[in-house]
Amino acid sequence: MALNIADLFEHAVDAAPDNAALKVGDRVVSYAELETDSNRLAHYLQAHGVQPGDHVAIYAKNSIEHVVAMLAIVKIRAVMINVNYRYVEGELNYLFENADVVAVVHERSYAPLVAACWDKHEKLQVAVVVDDALDPDDRSDYSSYGGVHYRDALAGQSAARDFGERSPDDIHIIYTGGTTGFPKGVMWRQEDWWRVLGGGIDFYSGEPQDEYSQSRQATDPRMTTFPLSPLMHGGAQSGLLMHLFAGHLTVLEPKFDPVRTWEIIEREKVQLIFMTGDAMARPLIEAYEDKLSAGSGYDCSNLVAISSSAAIFSPPVKSRWMAAFPNSIFTDSVGATETGFQGMGLGDPNNISPDGPVVGIGPATIVLDEDNRLLDPATDVGKVGRLGRGGSVPIGYYKDPEKSAATFLEIDGQRYSVPGDFARIEEGNRVTLLGRGSNCVNTGGEKVYPEEVEMAIKNHPAVYDVLVVGVPDEKYGQAVAAVVELRDGESLELEDLRSFLREYLSGYKLPRALTLVDEIPRNAAGKAQYPRAKELAVAGFAAKHPTTVV
Repeated sequence: MALNIADLFEHAVDAAPDNAALKVGDRVVSYAELETDSNRLAHYLQAHGVQPGDHVAIYAKNSIEHVVAMLAIVKIRAVMINVNYRYVEGELNYLFENADVVAVVHERSYAPLVAACWDKHEKLQVAVVVDDALDPDDRSDYSSYGGVHYRDALAGQSAARDFGERSPDDIHIIYTGGTTGFPKGVMWRQEDWWRVLGGGIDFYSGEPQDEYSQSRQATDPRMTTFPLSPLMHGGAQSGLLMHLFAGHLTVLEPKFDPVRTWEIIEREKVQLIFMTGDAMARPLIEAYEDKLSAGSGYDCSNLVAISSSAAIFSPPVKSRWMAAFPNSIFTDSVGATETGFQGMGLGDPNNISPDGPVVGIGPATIVLDEDNRLLDPATDVGKVGRLGRGGSVPIGYYKDPEKSAATFLEIDGQRYSVPGDFARIEEGNRVTLLGRGSNCVNTGGEKVYPEEVEMAIKNHPAVYDVLVVGVPDEKYGQAVAAVVELRDGESLELEDLRSFLREYLSGYKLPRALTLVDEIPRNAAGKAQYPRAKELAVAGFAAKHPTTVV
């Protein structure tokens, strides 16, 4: 059994070569065409010195070429490195250095940044340049570092699948910035990654799949799926690969736009979308409602599955979605780059939790107390602990043994990944996700989980988006601070917000500082950027301290 990303994709190609694999705009490629182009790019990389185990960066927005590059890299047993296309020069230099990148596939518009970084990285030798997905007429120069255009790289290369045997031990790295700190490369064995992120278990039953379980489905009627997040993030990348293994059609867009998203869902008869909480769900449902109120709604009757992960899908926004799509299945998925799938909850319009997503505990998921003892979901109902996962877990963080030791723990002879998310055990083998412990606010000895406060604040009609952080406070150690983006034309005072929240939160959880901003800091996938939010809150707290409620 290979249980390798490249082999799993090739099984789907062999089962249904004529299936449509990807669609971007008006362009569609079949599984056979995707196979041909990825083989050619793989041969080019091989011919230019890329060896098994070498690290190849992909620095691009969503596109067919992005997917070709992903597959080409794993076909030759190299390691793909995902690059955030919003990086500035210093961040790009950090990633190239930390990841030991030897080659990069990048969009042409990023050539000036690549050129600025190139000479600082001795290992970086190969660059393949693809046209910009949003600006195909961009003519940025890549000659200074010997870049080769994608079309020229593929020209004359063999389309044969002749790469030799692969291994389930081949490494797959996903760089995650998460919500705090520098990006970290999470190292997975490819079989372990597949088990927890690529469909190697049935996410509902927990049953393990065999090597051909997904490709055997490729000849069945296929779904049209639409991951809305950028492929530079692990969740979208994993969702795409899982659907490719099973022969589905995946629609991609280089930029999130709510109106265009609905037009695509309607035109392509999309059946499943994957989004990142309120950052996408709120503008989407508002665009949907606006169209409906204008008297000509979108026909999205084929949309049967709506999945959210990696950020808050708040009760008021979720309720609007459920009202608009009463016959669709809503799922909240819980997991992290360091753990993979940990649990899933099915949405119930009559029972939406105000505290956070409530999910059934997935296979090998655990909850640890503060002394790293395993809590019992049957007898420890109501207790809060850190959420973790055993079984298939990563090897560690690339070149960071200290952080690896803090996250990947051995308890009673078993190895667990415990990245720091806190959860409360509920009845029925379920947990409520409370948020990342590193963001927990300790105010006067009481622990406050930001996501719980954010969920409550989002009920306020004047609030469009919010992040909650802790700021230094002489009396309490930390004070709860809210960084809020208001709806157009709205205003909000701290006392008004606190009065509103008393219906939802205990007194110690109420914000004692309010900072209004034009836009909440989030990355391209909608994940909260808490360090930047804290900078804004600290500045606001210092400026407005005399009006702070104590």
